[in-house]
Amino acid sequence: MLVTTAPQDPTAADRRARLVLHHASEPGDALLCRLVTRFGAPTVASALLAGSAADLLSPHDEESATDRASLISRAHTLQTRCYRADPDADLAAGAKTGARYVIPSDAEWPAALNDLGDAAPLGMWFLGSVDLAAASKRSVSIVGARIATGYGMHVASEFAAGLAERGWAVISGAARGIDGAAHRGALAARGVTVAALACGIDLVYPRGHEALIGAIASEGLVVSELPPGTSVSRFRFLDRNRVIAALGLGTLVVEAAARSGSLVTARLADELGRPVLAVPGPVTSEASEGTHQLIRDGALLCTRAAEVVEHLGDLGADLADPTVSARTSSRRPRDSLDPIAARVLDALPVAGRGLLDTVEAALAAGLDPHAVRAALGRLSAAGWVDREERGWCARLIL
Repeated sequence: MLVTTAPQDPTAADRRARLVLHHASEPGDALLCRLVTRFGAPTVASALLAGSAADLLSPHDEESATDRASLISRAHTLQTRCYRADPDADLAAGAKTGARYVIPSDAEWPAALNDLGDAAPLGMWFLGSVDLAAASKRSVSIVGARIATGYGMHVASEFAAGLAERGWAVISGAARGIDGAAHRGALAARGVTVAALACGIDLVYPRGHEALIGAIASEGLVVSELPPGTSVSRFRFLDRNRVIAALGLGTLVVEAAARSGSLVTARLADELGRPVLAVPGPVTSEASEGTHQLIRDGALLCTRAAEVVEHLGDLGADLADPTVSARTSSRRPRDSLDPIAARVLDALPVAGRGLLDTVEAALAAGLDPHAVRAALGRLSAAGWVDREERGWCARLIL
């Protein structure tokens, strides 16, 4: 039964139909997405249950011929899986966990997911209080190796914390390695982080991340496209990756080997028109071969969170601050010295390592003694040099 007795919810029929369709096929089924877009979820679900979905498409419509043939060949499987669906049980399982089922007509549905087109989710389970529709407007997807190096874990955490401090949401997959480090970095900075699961919203994967996923649900948001109780499998991770790629304004790959699922996420992001960014690693590290290949292929090289924001933020408003080395260089006190004074200061020995009189200092600096005498006066007044009985020495050289 697809209808509901709750008259206060005008979208109830659509919601329940989508819950049924989640069981009909795996996420991202382009055929079902096209049918729902064209006929609506209640009509499609009812037709699948009746085994007459192919009749929705005219046999004389050449553009729909392939879809109609597919529906005919899949009719039994789709019908059987729909019969096994129980929307009430799904809603009860979600409610027991504290999760809610969100569909495209809901206000908190993130418009970014619609960019997936025929692969867009029919609905999503949300666990947490974060408004994903708002958070996804300023968000970065961070992905990388599960078997990460200490370098990769540190970088992922630092990037995520830096992004969170700047008001950006961090999207990842709650896996071991880079994913977990990114989530923890965002949480440590008291920012927003979103975990997209490859299992039901009522399950935790991987084992050992119970506390982390619990913290994300408490402080951020956990999402899943799969019905409650659905276990993980390899292909579901790949399906999940498209959601991660879509939710971020760009995807940052921190550490990835030559053959890595993170590279699939990067490719999906690129296909969506989202920028792909990558963090370089040691040139000798196999764990960074994939990221280095991305950079060679045109990914944006990033070394700190501010650069990510500059690439993905508002043009002209989210510019990266100068690097640490640039800031340090621009603040060196001796940069305020005039060229002659700086040259004289370089020629003098540091205190305790000798003394030079004015003539000796002039010879060492290759300058006229009169110019050196005047420069020594300026340096002495500024506290750069000391004059002793037998000559001059530098108090401090920076």
